Amino acid sequence: MEAAALYPLYETKMDLKSYQFQRLNQLLVFTLQNNEFYQEKLKGIRFPIRGYEDLTDLPFTFKQELAEDQENNKPVGKNYSYPLSSYVEFHQTSGTTGKPIRVMDTKESWEWWSKCWQEVYKSSGVTAEDTIFIAFSFGPFVGFWGGYQAGKDVGCLVIPGGGQSTKQRLYNIIENQATVLLCTPSYALHLAEVAEQNDIDIYNSSMKTIITAGEPGGSIPSVREKIEAGWGAKVFDHVGMTEMGAYGFSCSEQKGLHVNESEFIAEVINPETGHHVREGERGELVLTNLGRYGYPLIRYRTGDVVVHSMGKCGCGNHYRFLPGGIVGRQDEMVVIRGTNIFPQSIEAIVREFNGVNEFRIIYYQENGMDQVKVHYEGEQLIFEELKALLRERLGLRVDVELVEDNVLPRFELKSRRVEDRRYEMNKPLF
Repeated sequence: MEAAALYPLYETKMDLKSYQFQRLNQLLVFTLQNNEFYQEKLKGIRFPIRGYEDLTDLPFTFKQELAEDQENNKPVGKNYSYPLSSYVEFHQTSGTTGKPIRVMDTKESWEWWSKCWQEVYKSSGVTAEDTIFIAFSFGPFVGFWGGYQAGKDVGCLVIPGGGQSTKQRLYNIIENQATVLLCTPSYALHLAEVAEQNDIDIYNSSMKTIITAGEPGGSIPSVREKIEAGWGAKVFDHVGMTEMGAYGFSCSEQKGLHVNESEFIAEVINPETGHHVREGERGELVLTNLGRYGYPLIRYRTGDVVVHSMGKCGCGNHYRFLPGGIVGRQDEMVVIRGTNIFPQSIEAIVREFNGVNEFRIIYYQENGMDQVKVHYEGEQLIFEELKALLRERLGLRVDVELVEDNVLPRFELKSRRVEDRRYEMNKPLF
């Protein structure tokens, strides 16, 4: 049997669980002394926290709490452990699910971000010999800022692709012989689409590795396979949150995501009861970051839906494995005529068809009943097959409509392919 990995802490080495909870207790002591937000939340907790059973004594942290704290204590709220003069990085959430949350990092916490991202590169086989191209317009959204910093720390040549058109980025990738591309899954597909339209040969280019983030597509087999077919490169997924950090990555097996347990404690709970779910069940991912002293988050309700698994991945990595990656987001699930629907479930089916260039999902009401419709750009020939497969896989009838080419939006950052029109009166579906 392979020996379990040991983790260094001061003068000793210990198993992963001991290492995690030693660091957690150190973080809690520090936070109670220095962080006004958590001084109120953690008042009266008992030390030490020895394991997952004791974690339930700690309250959850919700995104809404952080938003309300910033609204009531402008400009950035109370969840900061140092004077504001100690902070050197400013970012904010994308705002796709509400008002953006502003998050700042000290120099030490930003180095921690880089350390987490270096694990992403390590699992993807990226070394100092690589040239990284980041197809991302840098702004306050954290996006690939951590990947930019970590790439330099690894020793790679890092090329920022902000302020460029899609064609310019493609030529930049080829002319500079970039070997690693960082972007969203949607934008990787759009880059390939534009390359084909302009006879730009990316399949035989120097590109060998694509690391995606911002959307679950990198862990959806049909999406990943379509990207790989267009680029001739291998796709690796990464997942993180502005407020939490870069917590997960895929590996050579491409069957799900690993949680970086040396820097995060992960739980999977029933979102209604708050109790841990059994192995094999779906639940909401709850995370605690262990090295971000400037902006700690303890038992943070991420809203990400995952499958709880204690199994190990075939790649040999001992960290917690989430088969299939992020299944969906709790706030994105809708019930259509008694069936639970995640947008990712629809995308997984749509992307199986090479004849689909872009698509959109619309929820609407007809005769008082909730309905779902898919618009797609592409080939007429696949219409009936796509409609039939959606009904077969989802277990309900889905309307499908072919639309003209280039009328649906393309996305560089997080895609917004879902429109919920169930509560809009008399609005046309297109």
